[in-house]
Amino acid sequence: MVQKWPWNWNAIIVTLIFLKLLIIFKPKSLFPITSTAPSSHPFKSNPSFSCAPPHHSYPFCNTSLPIKTRAQSLVSLLTLHEKIQLLSNNASAIPRLGLSAYEWWSESLHGIASNGPGVSFSGPIRAATSFPQVLLTTASFNKSLWFLVGRAIGFEGRAMYNEGQSGLTFWAPNINIFRDPRWGRGQETSGEDPMVASAYAVEYVKGLQGEDLVGGDGGFMVSACCKHYTAYDLENWGDFRRYSFNAMVSKQDMEDTYQPPFQSCIEEGRATCLMCSYNRVNGVPTCADPDLLQRARRDWGFKGYITSDCDAVAVIYEDHKYAKAPEDAVADVIKAGMDINCGTYLSRYTQLALEQRQIQEEDINRALSNLFSVQLLLGLFNGDPSRGHFGKLGREDVCTLEHKKLAIDAARQGIVLLKNDKNLLPLKRTTITSLAIIGPSANDSSQLGGDYTGVPCNLISLFEGLQPYIKTTYASGCGDTRCNSSDGFAEAVQISREADAVVVVAGLDLSQEDEERDRTSLLLPGKQMDLISAVSSASERPIILILLGGGPIDVSFAKVNPQIGSILWIGYPGEAGGQAVAEIIFGEFNPGGRLPITWYPESFSSVPMNDMSLRPDPTRGYPGRTYRFYTGEVVYEFGYGLTYSNITYKFISVPDNITVSNTTSKSGPSKLTTHKTLDGIDYINVNEIASCNLLKFEVQISVFNHGDMDASHVIMLFGRAPTSIRGAPRKTLIEFTRVHTESLNAIQVNIGIDPCKHFSIVNDDGVKILPLGNHLLMLEGLEHSISIEL
Repeated sequence: MVQKWPWNWNAIIVTLIFLKLLIIFKPKSLFPITSTAPSSHPFKSNPSFSCAPPHHSYPFCNTSLPIKTRAQSLVSLLTLHEKIQLLSNNASAIPRLGLSAYEWWSESLHGIASNGPGVSFSGPIRAATSFPQVLLTTASFNKSLWFLVGRAIGFEGRAMYNEGQSGLTFWAPNINIFRDPRWGRGQETSGEDPMVASAYAVEYVKGLQGEDLVGGDGGFMVSACCKHYTAYDLENWGDFRRYSFNAMVSKQDMEDTYQPPFQSCIEEGRATCLMCSYNRVNGVPTCADPDLLQRARRDWGFKGYITSDCDAVAVIYEDHKYAKAPEDAVADVIKAGMDINCGTYLSRYTQLALEQRQIQEEDINRALSNLFSVQLLLGLFNGDPSRGHFGKLGREDVCTLEHKKLAIDAARQGIVLLKNDKNLLPLKRTTITSLAIIGPSANDSSQLGGDYTGVPCNLISLFEGLQPYIKTTYASGCGDTRCNSSDGFAEAVQISREADAVVVVAGLDLSQEDEERDRTSLLLPGKQMDLISAVSSASERPIILILLGGGPIDVSFAKVNPQIGSILWIGYPGEAGGQAVAEIIFGEFNPGGRLPITWYPESFSSVPMNDMSLRPDPTRGYPGRTYRFYTGEVVYEFGYGLTYSNITYKFISVPDNITVSNTTSKSGPSKLTTHKTLDGIDYINVNEIASCNLLKFEVQISVFNHGDMDASHVIMLFGRAPTSIRGAPRKTLIEFTRVHTESLNAIQVNIGIDPCKHFSIVNDDGVKILPLGNHLLMLEGLEHSISIEL
């Protein structure tokens, strides 16, 4: 007997259609833009999790067992077909074992980004804090700030995972060296100095992963990934493409510059992921180079998983022509030590490689064990994630007031004052009553993030940031950053004549520099220079020039033009850029950022971008690269940056000599008396010194602020080895720190020096050596010589 229910089927159908429309279109009234609204019933777009009942009794779900045992147990339960389906970034679910599908690819370069398929902003969290692009944050030279930015992003990443809107494996940071000023992705990096890139990597990774919040091998908040391994810094220049580029790198350059950030990211940062890059290095694709990949595990103690960049396995066959068939490319990367493919090649061709006996199932088991170990450390097989270490994080932990304030502070600390003739800045509101701001990016907040940007919490354009301070008018001047027309010049000139102060916003955006887009010139795009000249000529007072973008720009004309009184480089300042710039212009914050890259003249554009050599070669007119080796003229040097205060220094305590005694050498007395010589300079191999700790010392420095404003100031201590050694850097940054100095007061700063690390150089064979003789310490205009002796 069929029971008849007293339902109105027409009403039910209408209701179902209405609910479906709500799900598809998500009206703002039901899904608020802000992510801070608390809820006792959090939305879950993917509420399933692994090791849920009735599958919780498997050994890999047993949290009392060691990670390695649990990973091996899970591998042993899988069929070969299931194993292969887990070797791509979009790993399949295994329903019979209760394993949920997992997307490995999420991005978090300077905030949770929407580039990868692992992140969605369509749930209850509709935005995430957008910090300044990495290059600008680096310009703060503040390690604690870098850590805090990483920590904030880690919290927001875990919160989004708990809401079903991201994975836990974030493919950041980008720790490649900004070797060439035209590189479109240089904005993502921490600049051209390997020590700075290393320090940034360590702080960001430690902050993001949150290992200290759990302790030991107890787990991680999220996983960070050191990328792109290695010598990757070319997108699309001339006839060269990143998918087929063969980077020819000497042993000296590799060990001296390209590799240190990756070594530090793994050894000190304890990153749980390493991404191999698209390019070849000396003929071998990085993802297929066993020497390269195994070095990370063998020499640096890497215990995480190795992923390819997206489709970097495919390019081994399709672009590099290194492999004869797709299955050969798959075999090459698996045997080299890669664990997972962002792309489809491993899911499509691993079975064929097995059938051809190019690889064994044990090779796949190894890869899966590495993958599962990281997932286990993240708690993905611990059952209900809401009961885990970070299970209470949710929508109320994203776009918090604390994180928004941190975004403002990161922008403030990174902005670099390049010029300030006659103390034009800061402006005084007692004497300035109106301001004109000009430029296509001045009222476009979408230009402030740079690449790998998600959905910001609350964007503030430069125009909007200035309005609370002063009556402000705006004109674009150019239609866009390309500035191919002067049609808008007349309006810009007119408002500049009527205002007490004038700001012109010029520079770059993602139409000029981006992933797969390198620049061909270092000049301002289009007619931007003409716009600046027209406005500065019309204005009664010198103007303020703001430069937006990542890559260096040749603004030599503005540097020497008295009608341009001040220049600020603001990089890509993130969601709070408008507020940070206004605070600096009106003196609420004293700028203290320093350039993390050399600003070259336009003539550098003639240097072949595909030449990876760092050291100069006069025989072929090659000037070298980065401040450590470049011999040509500069527009602004690495580390340059002004402040509203006058800061002076004095060495208080620093030794005159250091003795490497028999007790500090592994070689013993006989070897010490027969030390090696290079270019007439005696040296010792660093690996022969038994205890570098015995050589460490501190430099005490007095820092005096003569200005009438407190200052957050960056101290940069450089060193120089005996200059007659072939290939030695012209100078190199030894250490840096950021300190707060009060007006008309001095503070004492101690900087620790490790001669084995800070005074050593790399020889032609890629070996670290410690030259004997006189080494120079340099601090702004001060110099002090230290002799290293036996």
